[in-house]
Amino acid sequence: MSVKDRVIAIIAEQAVLDVADVTMDSTLESLGIDSLGLVESIFAIEEAFDVSVPFNANDPSQSDFDISSVASIVAAVEKLVADQHA
Repeated sequence: MSVKDRVIAIIAEQAVLDVADVTMDSTLESLGIDSLGLVESIFAIEEAFDVSVPFNANDPSQSDFDISSVASIVAAVEKLVADQHA
């Protein structure tokens, strides 16, 4: 399973949606994921990929981890995974 597919599956699970309902253009807000769901998604991503996400839950705008859309989350996770294996 690709990074993209795994991230989408994690986000879909948090949003209690079908994977087909989560597009790369979706925002977490549009999927109904609140701040707690976001934190749970981050934990699930860290566990699934064995990475440490540089995410500041208290101030997401100050984070290096872009959560503006599903595509940006996938890109950020792909970079973390690539950096880990570099």
